Parts: sequence; structure tokens; C-alpha cells
Amino acid sequence: MNNNDTEINTAATHLLGIEGVGVVHVEDDGAGGTVVHVVTTNASARACPSCGVFATSRKERVVTRPRHLSCGGRTAVIRWHKSRWRCAESQCPRTSFTEQTRQIPARMRLTEALRHQAGKAVADGGRTVVQAGRDLGLSWPTVQQAFAEYAAHVLD
Repeated sequence: MNNNDTEINTAATHLLGIEGVGVVHVEDDGAGGTVVHVVTTNASARACPSCGVFATSRKERVVTRPRHLSCGGRTAVIRWHKSRWRCAESQCPRTSFTEQTRQIPARMRLTEALRHQAGKAVADGGRTVVQAGRDLGLSWPTVQQAFAEYAAHVLD
């Protein structure tokens, strides 16, 4: 990604549908898929998850690769260019943290939309866990966990 690509593409962001991030660049991956570069747009992502204080000191920039739904029949590979922040609260046990959003929580390798789709495919779509995993490119344990979470939510 070019460092000058910082303007948010509103139309592409809307199509991607991940709340809290904005698309800054889209490119062909050379294998029939699309690489989508996103940055955090939600200011609350800078709030420390332990104490809630908003960070003001960036520690470093990192790139994560959360998996997401296909878009337009093409695999969409997400490259989330986000920041690792230093917590500003001296009494907080957490010294640093990375940005997270509701749809892409910390340490999650899948977006909420992909987890939801996997669970729904089994619960509502009549697919087996193996079939849903094959269709979405996910492992059996990942789809099984998504199904359990989806079913628990539906049954509440």
C-alpha cells in the first residue's frame, strides 16, 4: 500500500460493510481475489480495553489480516493497518493494546460477519459443519464454534 493512500473511499467502505474501519485502497491480488486495505475510523478504538482511558501515544503501526466474507464472488483479503497504543493511565495494568472494533475484536482472526455467516449456514441453511467450512474456507472447529455461538444467540 502506498503511504499516500489515506483518503477513505466511502463507496468501497459501504460495500465492505465492516463498521469502524474505512477502505483506503483496493488492489487485485493476482490470483482472482481482491486485497482491501483498511484503517480504523472509530475513535473509540483508541480507548484502553482495561481502563477506558483514550490513548494519545502511538507505540507502533501493525497490519493484521482478519478473514472476511467474499465480495462480488471474489475472495476479499483484508489488510487492517492499525495502531498499537500505549495506555495513558499510570494505574492501569495494561501497558499497550491494539485497536479493535465491535466487528473485529482483539485477537480474532475472523470478522463478526464471517462468523455469523458460518453459524447461520449450519443453523438455518441446513448445511453440515463440514459443508459450511468447505464453502467458506474455514476449519471444522471454527465453524462448530460459530454455530454454537449463533445457536446460543438465537435461543436466548
